[in-house]
Amino acid sequence: MKRLAFLLFALGIRSASAAAVSHFADADNPALVANGRVIYMTACSSCHGRRLQGQALWQVMDEYAGRRAPPPDGTGHTWKHSDEDLFSKTKTGRFPSAPPHGTTYMPAYGGRLSDQEILAVLAFLKSSWPVGMRASQAMLNPGRQGMPRNLAGTTWTLPPNCTGSSSFLQWNSGRRDTGSR
Repeated sequence: MKRLAFLLFALGIRSASAAAVSHFADADNPALVANGRVIYMTACSSCHGRRLQGQALWQVMDEYAGRRAPPPDGTGHTWKHSDEDLFSKTKTGRFPSAPPHGTTYMPAYGGRLSDQEILAVLAFLKSSWPVGMRASQAMLNPGRQGMPRNLAGTTWTLPPNCTGSSSFLQWNSGRRDTGSR
């Protein structure tokens, strides 16, 4: 039996109980979002801002780069990460792909918040994003979890910081106005 267990382990076959858990923050759940707001205000807002605005100069690449908390609203980069990555960053203070001994300035909240509380905070953050941003972020989740329910009946575009430049926005708006190609 020990040989079989070792062989399965060596081949990378895990039991169902050892399978990775996927964490999903449901921004369409009003109770979860409301609970997340309360938790965010007490646990997160001192760094990320009461209005989700982050710290001033968070994008500046100087000797303090990475120390200033980015805004978790639509002006930052939070929406560019899957729920699983955001969960890990909040729980452990680092993204799963980060080197284990690299420097991080995000405190780990795994000892202060339960998994459900972390997911509630993430649901609150996601609920503040425009529908196009939520759709873009949902595409990073397994099975596109989190795709906004009202997406089909809503007019939306990709976020401005996803287009590459303001000239694209001007070009794109010109195309719509004139109908030219």
